[in-house]
Amino acid sequence: MSNTSVLPLIETDGSEAVAPCCPPLTERPFTAEEAETAARMFKALGDPVRLRLFSAVASHVAGEACVCDISDVGVSQPTVSHHLKKLKEAGLLASERRGTWVYYRVEPSVLAAMGKLLTMAPATA
Repeated sequence: MSNTSVLPLIETDGSEAVAPCCPPLTERPFTAEEAETAARMFKALGDPVRLRLFSAVASHVAGEACVCDISDVGVSQPTVSHHLKKLKEAGLLASERRGTWVYYRVEPSVLAAMGKLLTMAPATA
């Protein structure tokens, strides 16, 4: 049994607006809960193979990638599957099985939430 939890990167109210899990890093110090949430995301992306896989999925032409299209990252197929599982558990990837292949995608809201986390807060006058 896994002791991981899905990362709540975004909170939505049904509208198109995306609210990140945490305020921009430059806005104010994180609360303990916000720091824990952001740390899980960065930990999942902290491995070079995972970051390459995440990038491969995010930049794939169709917005999703079959595991067969992104597995050339210098590690064995079981290791690729392990890293994709970790990214999925962190809430960074979604997947769908189609026949014998699994397709992965990064939800646009995840990228938007990550972008908002890493942007500069507007300067106050």
